[in-house]
Amino acid sequence: MTGSRKLVIVESPAKARTIGGYLGPEFDVEASVGHIRDLPQPSELPAEMKKGPFGKFAIDVEGDFEPYYVVDADKKKKVTELKRALKEADELYLATDEDREGEAIAWHLLDVLKPKVPVKRMVFHEITKEAITRALENTRELDERLVDAQEARRILDRLVGYEVSPLLWRKVRPRISAGRVQSVATRMVVERERERMAFRAASYWDVKGTFTGDDGGGTRPFEARLVALDGQKVATGRDFGDDGQLTAAARKNQVVHLEQATATALAEALEQAPARVASMETKPYTRRPAAPFTTSTLQQEASRKLRMSAREAMRTAQGLYENGFITYMRTDSSALSQQAIAAARAQATELYGAEYVPAKPRFYAQKSKGAQEAHEAIRPAGDSFRTPAQVAGQLTGAQFKLYELIWKRTVASQMADAAGSTATVRLRAAAALADGTRQAELSASGTVITFRGFLAAYEEGRDAERYAEAAAQDKETRLPQLAEGDPVGTESVRAEGHETTPPPRYTEASLVKVMEERGIGRPSTYAATISVITDRGYVERRGQALVPTWLAFSVVRLLEEYLPRLVDYDFTAAMETDLDQIAAGQENRVEWLARFYRGEGDREGLRTQVENLVDIDARAVNSIDIGEGITLRVGRYGPYLETSDEEGKRASVPDDVAPDELTVDKARELLAASAEDGRELGTDPGTGHPIIARTGRYGPYVTEVLPEPEEAPAAEGAKKPARKKAAPKPRTASLFKTMQLETVNLEDALRLLSLPRIVGTDPESGEEITAQNGRYGAYLKKGTDSRTLPEGEDQIFEITLEEALELYKQPKRGRGATAKPPLRELGEDPVSGKPVVVKDGRFGPYVTDGTTNATLRKDDDVETVTPERAYELLAEKRAKAPAKKTTTRKTPTRKPAAKKAPAKKKA
Repeated sequence: MTGSRKLVIVESPAKARTIGGYLGPEFDVEASVGHIRDLPQPSELPAEMKKGPFGKFAIDVEGDFEPYYVVDADKKKKVTELKRALKEADELYLATDEDREGEAIAWHLLDVLKPKVPVKRMVFHEITKEAITRALENTRELDERLVDAQEARRILDRLVGYEVSPLLWRKVRPRISAGRVQSVATRMVVERERERMAFRAASYWDVKGTFTGDDGGGTRPFEARLVALDGQKVATGRDFGDDGQLTAAARKNQVVHLEQATATALAEALEQAPARVASMETKPYTRRPAAPFTTSTLQQEASRKLRMSAREAMRTAQGLYENGFITYMRTDSSALSQQAIAAARAQATELYGAEYVPAKPRFYAQKSKGAQEAHEAIRPAGDSFRTPAQVAGQLTGAQFKLYELIWKRTVASQMADAAGSTATVRLRAAAALADGTRQAELSASGTVITFRGFLAAYEEGRDAERYAEAAAQDKETRLPQLAEGDPVGTESVRAEGHETTPPPRYTEASLVKVMEERGIGRPSTYAATISVITDRGYVERRGQALVPTWLAFSVVRLLEEYLPRLVDYDFTAAMETDLDQIAAGQENRVEWLARFYRGEGDREGLRTQVENLVDIDARAVNSIDIGEGITLRVGRYGPYLETSDEEGKRASVPDDVAPDELTVDKARELLAASAEDGRELGTDPGTGHPIIARTGRYGPYVTEVLPEPEEAPAAEGAKKPARKKAAPKPRTASLFKTMQLETVNLEDALRLLSLPRIVGTDPESGEEITAQNGRYGAYLKKGTDSRTLPEGEDQIFEITLEEALELYKQPKRGRGATAKPPLRELGEDPVSGKPVVVKDGRFGPYVTDGTTNATLRKDDDVETVTPERAYELLAEKRAKAPAKKTTTRKTPTRKPAAKKAPAKKKA
């Protein structure tokens, strides 16, 4: 007699392997590899559904917003495998993640698999033996309210995207998109750039001096800054507005704006004047540790300290969670369980001493409104924590760094406050100037930490500060032992000039922070949101800064002027609150979606708002005034400048010019350069075609001007004129890096247009060898074999056949090298049993077991990709059905997926 079999279904192969190791032989653990079904594209609907209420969105927008789901094409094989495994099981455990997305995956599995055996929902927020055992003993029913909230979010995003994106295609550019959260995030980045564009710098001066004071038998130098003159505050950067003028408050308080001449004279006078201590104030200093990580704060800190993108941080955290090293990484809660608090306090005591742990545990209240997902902070897994040193051998470089960050933050959160004292000294001196004596007051502050407390383990990072004074906060500096009336020595005094700086651009860390503060989106979706706005061309990265493109300006302007609610911060945050209420059972999903889409009373719904948009001026939407009659226009092929005078001059805007850098002066410079754009260099004696030099988005180039093709005469009796023949493409060549658009001549241009140059023929193979200039530099080509020219572009016209043959005799280096060994060996695949290696292919690095190949994703690094990640990529590739090649396009015939079970519908 065989024992009972129990099937456990999770999302990922890595999670399945880890959990499988903790369960007994009677358990079979399978992975669904994410969602098994979703809303189809409307074009994929069965023919009979395309004309009905489902036709536009695959959602019944005329009824109760019932979605129409289909099993993804690449998941059909996986569903078949799961059904086969279910036939052998006596019980089914749905062990997907415990957040809304995980609950929805479980519901879809239940609806598609239609099990006839008992079903249990198994949840846990860490993958350890103890946690899995507890989860098996405490199963529950599927939470239909969480499924409702996830489904409402999915439907909402489909409605917004599919209603608004076609509008953008018509008025801005084809194949771009709008989204409920992505458009708001884009607006934030654009608004910050607008602030930078409107910013006008203010110049101001201050005076700083180096002084010395008695310090227990010796002297200690310290630096003080001029803060007041004749009792009036001296201006700092904070006293100026973004218009370059003193703020209203500064003018009201008669703040002194120092200019260079006055500051220099003061510095010279103070260097000669005796200074005394006017006051000395000492206050106790206390600093508390930061709360344990939530999803948002982990992304912020990983960006600041580890230079990880939000997507990379979440992917690395997912690997740590699935392999049992940390708790669930999608959480809004900063609370710790009693076991975790005990573990952190025990480890802090062991590593730092009992005095570093407070008498009572610390409890962190949840600050995020509508806290959801997992109910505990991100922390090391287990009832006792493993130190970074104990897990170092099991983790990749990126995983180790992130685990160490999480471990330090968790342990530090249960440690004692840092303590010390902050002293502020005021100095007074009389400065004798040409127009009279001025009473100067200088200030210096110093913080001394006498007990480091939690700082012994961890110190939270900070985003870039706009003002120097803010950046200097909490900096440890010791002042001499001074008292009121004490004289101080003056070593030097100097005047320093400054300019105010514009608001700093958002980084991923600061954007995540402000989105969470405003309640926009959910921390678990921030990584995906930032990826979308960068992948869609709305935002580019400069180092860590997020810079909006001109395309983003057009999209945001259209939405602000014609669909303002969709990019309103408060409205977007209110939708998140409503979704939380649906999850809590306090709001009806259907009624809420109906109000949003169809409207209610005098308030228009999204459908009506979009239908009424008939008078959008596309030219205005895609125009940004630069000033002095110069307008930037966002065209189909990129941004360009245009003047309003009769000449109507135009110039392309290079991609490397950020919006805030496009001043009037810069615009005039580009227009002046474009005067050379289309500069005729002469006529090609071989063809008779004019040769011109011009500037494009990707740099300067030369090209020939071909005559317009003649229109073929219409055939006798034809109703329509014959089509024009496709125009031949002109020869085009980029200038060498050593050439200038202003000085390139006809001889240079003809040489460039003659490329590729035939160097000769290989006497052994008979193949022709050519010298060419490409995207990655100058190179030789022989058949499919290429070699980089070591001396660069100029060698193209000089290399001889003998030199080329010698180059081909050398081992190939760099791109396209043959017979390359694997980049890394990762171990044996648990499914195929074959060795898995990382290789470099034509389209980038990939992992393979010799049978299945899987390309590494954008955030997978060759040096840090783990064996588990490689096995997961291979498993995902195997789960996809091979694409079928067809010669004719047919409408797919699908059986309508089963709608939700009646138990889920609400009266």
